[in-house]
Amino acid sequence: MTVRHASDADPYLKIVGITKTFGRFTALTDVSFEVKRGEFLCILGPSGCGKTTILRIVAGLETQDSGQVFFQGRDVSSLPVSKRNVGIVFQSYALFPNLTASENIGYGLKNRRRDRGAIRKRVDELLELVGLQLMGPKYPAQLSGGQQQRVALARAMALSPDVLLLDEPLSALDAQVRILLRSEVRDLQRRLGVSTIMVTHDQEEALTMADRILVMDHGRIVQNGIPWDVYNKPATPFVAAFLGSMNFIGNGVKEAAGVVRVGGLSLQVGDGAADGMSPGEGVMLAIRPEDVLVQHPGKSDRNTLCVRVGGLEFRGPHYRVTFHLPLGDAGPSKLEADFPTEMIRRLGIRQDMELTIQLPADRIRVYAL
Repeated sequence: MTVRHASDADPYLKIVGITKTFGRFTALTDVSFEVKRGEFLCILGPSGCGKTTILRIVAGLETQDSGQVFFQGRDVSSLPVSKRNVGIVFQSYALFPNLTASENIGYGLKNRRRDRGAIRKRVDELLELVGLQLMGPKYPAQLSGGQQQRVALARAMALSPDVLLLDEPLSALDAQVRILLRSEVRDLQRRLGVSTIMVTHDQEEALTMADRILVMDHGRIVQNGIPWDVYNKPATPFVAAFLGSMNFIGNGVKEAAGVVRVGGLSLQVGDGAADGMSPGEGVMLAIRPEDVLVQHPGKSDRNTLCVRVGGLEFRGPHYRVTFHLPLGDAGPSKLEADFPTEMIRRLGIRQDMELTIQLPADRIRVYAL
C-alpha cells in the first residue's frame, strides 16, 4: 500500500473566497482556508453554519457562486466529483445493502475496470487495515454500526484519494463506539498520511482528532487554529461558549491596563487580555469552570472572592459547583466551577458553605461589548 508522507510546505488543498447562496439564504460568505499535506482539519460548528456545504463544494457535489478550489495548485473549481479523486464518508454510511462488505469496498475499483485479482488484493488489504478481515462476505445488515462505518471508510480509501472528506462520520454511533472509532480513524489517517477534512458539531471529536480546527458560525469562519488555542484562547464569545463550558461575567468596564471592574469587583486580567480597549470601554469577562480555583492559605490573594456555595452537581471525577458573585446590577452573577471529587470530600464543601475562590488573571478572557 502506498503511504503518503506529510509535508509542512505548500498547501495541499486551498479554498479561496467561497460564497454560496440557496435562494435568499446565504450559506457561505467569503470562506478561505488551506489544508497541508497529511493534515487532519476539523470544521466545527452548529447545525446550519455551512460546514457541510463547504465539504460538498470541496467534493464537487455542490457548485459555489464564487471562489475557487485548488488541489495541489490545480484549479478544480469547475470539475465534477468524478474528476477530483476525493474519498467521501457520509453520516449515513451510504453502503449498498445488496452488496457484501468486500463488494462495497471494491465497487469503485470495479467501475475503474481494475483486474479482478488486483481488486481482490486491494479489498483484502483494506479489510485488514480497518480490522475487518473476517467480515468481507457479510452484508451491511449483518454488521454493527461501527463495522459499517469501517467499511465506508475502507471504501473511501480504495482509490487512494488525494483528499478524504468525512461528513459527521461518527454521529450515528453510540457513545462507547464513537470514542473507540475516533481514535481508530485518526490512527488510520496518520498511517496513510492522507489530507483529511472532517465536519462535525461535536466539540470533543474536534479537540481530540484534529491537527487544526476551523470554527464556523452563520457561514463564516470565526476562528482557525490548533485545538489548544481554539479552546484556551477563543477569539469570540461564540467560540468560547460553543467549545466546552464557559462562565460569562458582565457588564464591566476596563479601568486601566490589566484591570477590569465588574460591579463592585476590581479584577486583574492577563497581559494583553484587554489590549486595544480604551479605559471606560464596556467589556465582558469569561473564564472556564475548570480554571476557577479554591484559594489556599499562603497563596496569592489576587482576584480572590468570598462566595457562598449555591449548589453541587456530581459528575463522577468532579463536581460542578455553583456560586453567585456579588455584582449587583452589573450583569450575570452565576459562576460555575469544576472541583475534583477528592477535593470536595477533603474540604467538606457543601451547600450554603462560604468559600474563598480565586479567578486566575491569566485564565480570564476579555471581550469588548
